Amino acid sequence: MAKRERVMRMSVEQPLWRALTAYRVLTLFYAIGLFVAKNDEFIRPEVAIGYYVLLFAWTFATLPKVANAQSCTKPFLAADLTVALTGILLTPVADAHDRIVAGGPTLPSIWTAGAVLAFAIKGGWRWAAFASALVGVANVVQRGALSEDTLHNVLLVWVASIAIGYVVEVARASERTLARALEIEAATRERERLARDIHDGVLQVLAMVQRRGSAIGGEAAELGRLAGEQEVALRTLVSGGLVPVSRVSEDEAEGAVVRAVEEADPQDDSAPRDLRPLLAPYATAKVTFSEPGTPVPLAGGAARELAAAVGAALDNVHRHAGEDARAWILVEDEPDEVIVTVRDDGPGIPEGRLAQAEGEGRLGVALSIRGRLREIGGTAELISVPGQGTEVELKVPKQAPKASKGPKEPKGTRGKAEKA
Repeated sequence: MAKRERVMRMSVEQPLWRALTAYRVLTLFYAIGLFVAKNDEFIRPEVAIGYYVLLFAWTFATLPKVANAQSCTKPFLAADLTVALTGILLTPVADAHDRIVAGGPTLPSIWTAGAVLAFAIKGGWRWAAFASALVGVANVVQRGALSEDTLHNVLLVWVASIAIGYVVEVARASERTLARALEIEAATRERERLARDIHDGVLQVLAMVQRRGSAIGGEAAELGRLAGEQEVALRTLVSGGLVPVSRVSEDEAEGAVVRAVEEADPQDDSAPRDLRPLLAPYATAKVTFSEPGTPVPLAGGAARELAAAVGAALDNVHRHAGEDARAWILVEDEPDEVIVTVRDDGPGIPEGRLAQAEGEGRLGVALSIRGRLREIGGTAELISVPGQGTEVELKVPKQAPKASKGPKEPKGTRGKAEKA
C-alpha cells in the first residue's frame, strides 16, 4: 500500500501560549499568598479580598482565551489589561501608604506581567510597548511619585515584553519562510514525478505518432505534424515550470499552513508579469523557445505588447518563409532591459522590400512590431540577409519611459539591416 504524507501544523509560538497560561495561574496564587501573609497590614482588607475574588474568577474563566492566537482577541486583551490596571490603582485604597512608599507590591503583583505578555505574543513588540507603557503610568499614579524602585520595575517589564514580542515576530517570519520552502520542495517533487510519468507515456506516444505519420504521408502526415506540435507544447509546460508558486503560510497562530493568495489582475498594466508564460504558447515543433530559468518581470502592458510583437514576427515567418521554415525565440533578461530575438532560417527579405511594402500600404511590420515597441518605449531592429534568414531583435526597458506622442522614424540604415 502506498504511503501518504501528511502536512503537520507547526507553531513555534504555541509553547509560549502554554507557558503564559501556566504563568497566569501561578502568579494568581502568588499574589493571593502575599495578601494572606500580610493581610493584617492592610487598611481595607475587604477591598483587596473583593479584587482577588474577581481576579481568581477572571483568571480561570479566561484560560481558553490564552490558549492560542485565535482565541486571544483584541477585546479580551483590552479587558485583561483593564483588570490589571484596576488592581494597581486600587492598591492605595486597600493598602497602607507607608507600605506602598516602602516598595510594597501592588494587588495583582507580578500577575500584571501576564497581561502585558499576552499583548507581546499576540501582536509583537509594538503591542507590548503600548501595554507596558500603560502599566508603567498606572504604577507611577498609585505610588504618587516616580521612585527608583518604580522606575526599575517599569523598565524591567517594558524591556522584557518588547524583547519577547520581537522574538515572536522573528519566529513567525522564520516559520513562514520554512513553510514556503517546504511547499516549494513538495511542488518540485510533484512536478518531477509528473514529468517522469508524462515522459514515459504521453510524450513518447506523441513522438511515435509524429514519426509514423511523417513516414506514412497523406492525412497521416498532418496528424503527425499536429502530434509533434503538442509534444513540444507539453514538454515546455512540464519542464519549464513557468507558473511560479504564489503562496503564503498561516495557521491558527499565523504559522505554517499554506494557503493560496489572490494573484495580481493580469489586465493591470502596472503590475509586473513574468514574460515567459506569454511566449511559451508560441513553441511548436518548428518554433524553439529558449528562456531563462528565473522569471522575467515586465510591466503587464509592456509584457503583453512584447508578446504580441513576437507573435507578429512569427506570423511573418509562417507567411513569407514557407511551411518548412524553422524559427527560434530567445529571451534575454538584462539588468536594465529585456531582449527577445526571433530568428528564422527562411530565404530572408530583399533589401528595400520593407520600405516598398510600407509604400504600398502593407504595414504589418511597421504597425504590428515597430508600433507596439514604440508605444512601450522599446525598439525593434530587423536584420535580414537574402538566403540566410531574418532576425528580429526586440528590446524593452524594464523601467519604460512614457509613450511618445508621435512616431519617430529611424535615421538611416546600416548595411542590409533595417529598423522595423
